[in-house]
This record gives sequence, C-alpha cells and structure tokens, in this order.
Amino acid sequence: MANFKVGYAKTNINPPLEIAISGYYVPRYAKGFLNDLEVGALTLKAGEKTAIIIAVDSLGINIDYVNKITEAIEEKTGVLKNDILVCASHTHTGPYNVPGETSTDTQAKLINDYAEFMCARIVDAAVLSVNDLKDAKMGYSVVKAPDRIAYIRRYKMKDGTTMTCPPINDPNIDHPIGELDQRINVVRFDRVGARSIALVNYGIHSDTIGGELVSADFEAWMRKTLDASLDIDSLFVCGAQGDVGSTHVYPTDSDMNDTEISFDNEMKSPGMARFVGRAIAGAVLQVWDKVQYTEVPEIRTVKKIVPIAANLPKPEDLPRAHEYKKLHDAGRDDLIPYTAMELTTVVAEACRMCALENGPENFMLPMTAMNIGPIAFVSIPGEPFTDIGMKIKEAPGFELILPCALTNGNFGYFPVQSAYDEGGYEARSTRYRAGVAESLINAGKELLAQIKKQ
Repeated sequence: MANFKVGYAKTNINPPLEIAISGYYVPRYAKGFLNDLEVGALTLKAGEKTAIIIAVDSLGINIDYVNKITEAIEEKTGVLKNDILVCASHTHTGPYNVPGETSTDTQAKLINDYAEFMCARIVDAAVLSVNDLKDAKMGYSVVKAPDRIAYIRRYKMKDGTTMTCPPINDPNIDHPIGELDQRINVVRFDRVGARSIALVNYGIHSDTIGGELVSADFEAWMRKTLDASLDIDSLFVCGAQGDVGSTHVYPTDSDMNDTEISFDNEMKSPGMARFVGRAIAGAVLQVWDKVQYTEVPEIRTVKKIVPIAANLPKPEDLPRAHEYKKLHDAGRDDLIPYTAMELTTVVAEACRMCALENGPENFMLPMTAMNIGPIAFVSIPGEPFTDIGMKIKEAPGFELILPCALTNGNFGYFPVQSAYDEGGYEARSTRYRAGVAESLINAGKELLAQIKKQ
C-alpha cells in the first residue's frame, strides 16, 4: 500500500486565564485548567491527492475563521482548502474565538488575541502533519456504544409540552423524542516506523463538565486512555449530536457516582467526562485488533453550497424578544420569569429573533464529502439531530459513512421536522426554518452519489 501515506501532528491551544468561556448563556471566565485543549491534524495522501482532517478542541469555528485557517494551510502546504476538514469538538469548557456583542474591551482583546494564536497553532499542526507523511494502511470498524453514556435529551412531557433537558426525576416526563445512533465509527491508520492513529466518530454532546476550568471534556479522557493503552495517537470527530446528551433523567445511585446536577438540569462534572471518555475508549479497544483493512487507491472530495431559509421572527414577537435580550445582556436573567433550561430556551430564542430581525432571508451552508477508499466523511457545518446522520448513513456505495458535525463552520442547530411541531430549545433557537434537516440529508446523499461518479 505504498501509494497511501498518512501524517499526524498535535499542538496545544490552551488560552490565557480569565478569558470568557463559551457554551452557556451565563458568563464564565477561565480560572484554571482541568486538561489541555489540543489540535490533532491528520494528513492523508493517495496518488496525487492530499487531504487534511483537523480536530480542534473548540465549541465551534465560524465559516470566516475556517476560511482564514484553510487559506493559510493551502498557502503553506499546497493542500487545497476544499480538501481540508476543520472539525470542532464542541467542548463547552473552552474559550470564545469571536467576541460577543457585550464583550468588554478587555475581553474582546483577549478573545481576538487568542483567535490569532489558535489559528496559528492549527496551521502549525497541519504543516507538521504534512511533513510527517509515512507509508500506511487503513482499517475500519463499527462498535456499539456502551450503555449509560448517551441519551436523547428532548422529552415529551405528560402535559403535552416538549422540553430539552427536563429536571431529573420530573414526574411530568413521559418519553424521549427520537432514536439514538449507538454506532461508534473507528478508523485505524497503521504507519511504517511511526505510531498508529485512531480516528473515532460518534454523535454525542461534548458537554459533561461545566464550571470555569478549561477542558477538552470527555475527548481528553478518551484520547489519554487510548493513547496510553495502545501506544497510539487518537482524535475524535463528533457525529450528529444536536439532540444527544449524557444525562439519564432517571438516574440510579451509581449513575450519580462522581457527578452532580448542574444549573441546567444535566449531569456534569470532571468525573462524568472521565466516565464518558473512558467508556468510548473501551468500546474502541474492543474492535481495534479486528478492523477490516482495505486498499486506498485514491482520495476524492466534492463540495456543495446548500441554501437554507432563515427562521425569521414574527413582528409581534419582537418586542418581548428585545426585552428579554436586553435583560439578559444586562445580567438580569432574574427578571425573566423562567428558570433552568426553560430560561436558556427563551433567552436563546430571543437572541435568535433579534439577530434575524432584518434578515437575511437565506443562509448558504457549505458541505463536503471526502471519499477515502470504501469510507466517506460528510461534513455538516453545525449541530445536526441524530436522525440527519442516520439518514445520510443510508446512502449506498460505501462500507462506512462518517457524518462530521461542526465541520467547516458553526451555523447552530439543525432540527428535524417533528422538533418544530413539538417545540423545545433547539427548534426555538435555531436560525433555520423547518425543512433544514431534509435539505441537509438530501445534500449529503447527493454529494456521496456525485463522489462515486468521479
């Protein structure tokens, strides 16, 4: 398989203390470090084609920032920007990389300086991985995720309402809405004279810690466990996870080991992140030695821009939206008549309405399919519900399809049609009208069909 070469590199992207931490609608500032934030860059070369997959410990990377990163990588390495996937992990304990409307001058400088640093470190990782190319072979497998690490987080309540992350043991809970995709995708790269590499893909929210200590969330424990157990390097690329969390709404005593209930009704702690990361690593260990090896005669990529209609506010809803946003921006959430996840929902909805008061009518979402031998990656620039990933995986002609969420952009939630009918945090906060899921599914399948014809 001398035609196929693989390179890998890792860089550190820890931020300065006191920088604002992203992920919630409450202010948090970095007080210390639970573990390192990192970038893992995987370069793949077959024949004349070279592609790069980059995993970044970040809540999300917007499209302008992605373009800046990929243009710099293309300039330094010659790898075309359309052949680069930049995948954010979606950790909720990492810093902002774009200042917000209410950021102070001090915070705006911290964030802008960090964004420049992070961009440079991502580019460094890509350059180093290109320089590290070695003859390799690829294998792949799928393994069922362990119990107790993932749950659909949207619930139909007995009173007929829909709620994201309802309170633990709430007697009003009736049933979860949706179906988990419990398939963990594992891709193994064995390199001549160098450590093997594991790429792990699974749909689950990287939000198991909370607090004000910087952390890569469960991914840090997964990587640490796999790397130490197998003497390899590993990276995680999140799958369709928009409606999937790690909280069991009817926990047993052992479910609460080393964890606690957060302000938004979820099970969060360093112990929870450790449990999820180790459990995923354990699943990978089950299949590591029994992957299906395959030839990689070539690498192909194809890109598509998908127009999506905006979820514009109704004029009659704007006065209250402006009122709630004004209170939230002033730090007076106590004057908004909701608590816990319901408060988060109405604040997020208000921010969405205010942001879209003057349009745009449509958003243009980039999607990329990357074909490596019998497997394919499909990038989705935001947080797709799990059903979107499951439907894309139904496309014929591939042994393994890996939906990659928060890749080459961070455009927010992509709910399925039923979520709009039922309500809940994701559907009320999303910037896209109902039908976005179907558009992304169709686009993903079209990309996969197109790449097969190349």
